[in-house]
Amino acid sequence: MSGVDAITAAASASISQAPSIGIDTGAIAAPASVPSASFGQFVGEGMAQVNQALLASQSDLQSLALGNAQNLHQVMMRLEETRLSFQLMMQVRSRVLEAYQDVMKMQV
Repeated sequence: MSGVDAITAAASASISQAPSIGIDTGAIAAPASVPSASFGQFVGEGMAQVNQALLASQSDLQSLALGNAQNLHQVMMRLEETRLSFQLMMQVRSRVLEAYQDVMKMQV
């Protein structure tokens, strides 16, 4: 889930929980309901987004190497965004593994 999707979901949740102030909202479309996803689906979607960014950066690098890049600054910004998203994914992976190991060490 991207940041924009998370903000949209939070906004629609707060709108649906807001008290009524007597305004007729019949003409306003109801916000789309956001299905609850499991943690595995959330992680899988995040990894798919990082993978898409990596593939886009790879194609940008290939076009840069061939001399077909239109804007070097955009290529470099996309590379940096991809690098940061990959580092974030690796940090999340490390934290999840640490949490799993801590849970497995617990005595029940």
